[in-house]
Amino acid sequence: MAITDDDGLRELLAADTIAVVGCSTTEGKAAHDIPAYMQNNGYRIIPVNPFADEILGERAYDSLADVEAEIDLVDVFRPSEETPGVVDDVIARHEERSDAGAVWLQLGIASDEAEQRAEAAGLQFVQDRCLKVEHRRLLG
Repeated sequence: MAITDDDGLRELLAADTIAVVGCSTTEGKAAHDIPAYMQNNGYRIIPVNPFADEILGERAYDSLADVEAEIDLVDVFRPSEETPGVVDDVIARHEERSDAGAVWLQLGIASDEAEQRAEAAGLQFVQDRCLKVEHRRLLG
């Protein structure tokens, strides 16, 4: 279900572990600095980036399927056109492990197709919003 209200966003921000698809090794990029901010605010960040071994002091994984730990929320820093495939990966993981029940597409990233797939699978879904901005606004 699409989450657009503050109560729903607060519920998603109650997550402990956030897998970040497209997490970057480059300081100054949003895909690095936003996960770093979340990590500094008590969240466990699990980077998903097939081109890195470690990001933010955490092992980086090639895919969501490779992550051993339980995931609460999947934060996505990939181009909008890639997000339906990312949602498919989240759905597969959710069906297999009963975790990863929510997908968050970062500010500037949106896809009606990804939203439809997430909703059909019963996942919570946010798009075109910044995790850091919403955390600061609602919990900061």
